[in-house]
Amino acid sequence: MHKFKKLFWNSLGFISLGLAYVGVVTPGFPYSIWIVAAAYCFSKGSERMHRWLYNHKLFGPFLTNWNQKRVFPTKMKYFMIGMMSLSLILMYTSGIKPIGIIGTATVMILVAIWAWRFPGSLEEYDRRISEGKKIAWLK
Repeated sequence: MHKFKKLFWNSLGFISLGLAYVGVVTPGFPYSIWIVAAAYCFSKGSERMHRWLYNHKLFGPFLTNWNQKRVFPTKMKYFMIGMMSLSLILMYTSGIKPIGIIGTATVMILVAIWAWRFPGSLEEYDRRISEGKKIAWLK
């Protein structure tokens, strides 16, 4: 049974990692949620892959700051907004029905609100802590 659990978690981890890589290069497709999911799955299935993720050039700093202090980098927030906007423009110009665009835009707005409530840097995190504020507003 133990081998099945490891296989299950590693399979989910590799699927999530693959989706994270897709998210890095695909407009409108987030990578951050998938890399967090991959890290969680690998923490259950493969210590080696878990360490690899935390030492990865692109994913490691994000995972470390997110895991320890709930920091969501400001440049990633702007990139996310840009990709969401590009996706909506592509949807509009490709003839998607307005209800689909409105539904997608609504979800994107909610995701953006969720992301922007977290500190964008370690300095902002430290400032919020020193001022006695919550790490994330709307919590």
